[in-house]
Amino acid sequence: MKPNEKLELRAKHVADMRAMLANAETEKRDLNDTELDTYNKLDSEVSRLKVEADREAKLESIENSLGEIKDQSVKMSVGDSAGDQFASKEYRNAFVSALRQKPGTLSREVSNALQVGTDSEGGYITPEEFDTMIVAARQDINEIRQYATVITTGSDRNIPTESSLGVAAWTAEEAGATLADVAFGRVVLGAHKLATAVKVSEELLQDAFFNVEAYLAGVIGKRFGLLEEAAFVNGDGSGKPTGIVVGSTLGKTLASATAITAVELMDIYHALGRPYRMGATWMFNDTVAKNIRKLVDGNSQFIWQPGLVAGQPDTILGRPVLVSSAMPAPTTGLKSVIFGDLSGYTIADRKGTTVQRLNELYAINGQVGYVANARTEGKVTDSNAIIHAIQA
Repeated sequence: MKPNEKLELRAKHVADMRAMLANAETEKRDLNDTELDTYNKLDSEVSRLKVEADREAKLESIENSLGEIKDQSVKMSVGDSAGDQFASKEYRNAFVSALRQKPGTLSREVSNALQVGTDSEGGYITPEEFDTMIVAARQDINEIRQYATVITTGSDRNIPTESSLGVAAWTAEEAGATLADVAFGRVVLGAHKLATAVKVSEELLQDAFFNVEAYLAGVIGKRFGLLEEAAFVNGDGSGKPTGIVVGSTLGKTLASATAITAVELMDIYHALGRPYRMGATWMFNDTVAKNIRKLVDGNSQFIWQPGLVAGQPDTILGRPVLVSSAMPAPTTGLKSVIFGDLSGYTIADRKGTTVQRLNELYAINGQVGYVANARTEGKVTDSNAIIHAIQA
């Protein structure tokens, strides 16, 4: 089924769900057991169809971008510092050869090529095309990267912030202006290390039809993406990034310990400063999403509006929705809803992912190991941009 066909089926399911709720409301009753079972099944299908359609659209975009990258390969020199350059064809081929063979069996030409990216402990800095594949896989799992500000840095970064803007005043002609100093602060972005190990059989490595580069990029990217999402959303900053939930400010205390109302969603929307609303995104987990899908406003219009085009998100009050399993549950005292301009959250990636081949550790099982490492950091850098709602 094509993405557009999935979205058409999704729209039909949404219409059926709304008809069920409208019918029950007209008869002034709750859904009966049979209706509730049907509603929940349709709700699951609605979520699944949206995820699949978006994933297929995103995959097509990624494949197109990777095709463009392959067409514009640029040679790198040892002294190059520009972050936009790609690995030379020689180095890329050498990197793939290193993934498939033991370092001691590499030809002299391949070994010379790999000197461009060899670290002191035997790991190979990956060509940028491989990094791009990993980042693409991480974004497929961890959608926070699509909304946050992402920078690449070679060292710790100090991000200056304005903690007090000062004021202006009306003055009489020839009267002196009132001096108002601006107060500045800073957010320090360091780095936290991600690591994972992958085992591949020697038979697969010897198979010319097995794309070891794509396989490793996919596995590593998805593992890193899941780990990153949990930290970018709710990390405590101890050995991992500080999450959006932790760095956000209070926008609304909900009346219920487990639920949210349509009026409270409107309160949250207006609690965020107007300059940030135009770029704001809602974020919560599946349980909250399921509850909000049933809510209507004062005109009996559903608050939740489904996206009917591949890649187009669902919206609430005109702003996109991001559903993350890393968000806290709607439970007493937890920050279950985020609303804000997520570009106020900055992700700082250290340059390059390293992949080290382990030749002997799994040799007895006829396998070769690969250890991948990357370093990243994340913090809220504009505390006014993102607010949360906390359950009573």
